[in-house]
Amino acid sequence: MTLPIRAASIQQQLHDMGIDREVIRFAEGTHTAKAAAAALGIEVGAIANSLIFWMADAPLLVMTSGRHRVDTDALAEQLGEGPIERATPEQVRAATGQVIGGVAPLGAAGVLVVAILSFFPTLDRVGRWLTEQLRLVENGRG
Repeated sequence: MTLPIRAASIQQQLHDMGIDREVIRFAEGTHTAKAAAAALGIEVGAIANSLIFWMADAPLLVMTSGRHRVDTDALAEQLGEGPIERATPEQVRAATGQVIGGVAPLGAAGVLVVAILSFFPTLDRVGRWLTEQLRLVENGRG
């Protein structure tokens, strides 16, 4: 199955970072962590969610595992930049060029990223890249 242009771009970015992984497109779609886990035959907690919120009139990308919910009040308190609200579908597309349920953590220029990586079982090359490149909040503590 041919990858959409956006997915092919993500594939190239991974390759450019030295990460030899294949972006897979599922015909039935995987717009939730539960659906992605089922398609891959893994636990939902092994899925990395890339969620878009809105904070201080700007997009905020929060990465967490598929089994965790984001406590926006606690995160807002940690970041100290005002309340955090869920982004609308229109805001998600404007900020990332992607749709809700298909947001990749790469290629969204201008998005402040907060990685909540301590929920993940391992910190591989993507995780190390995130810690080097992005603002990191672990377990809700800055």
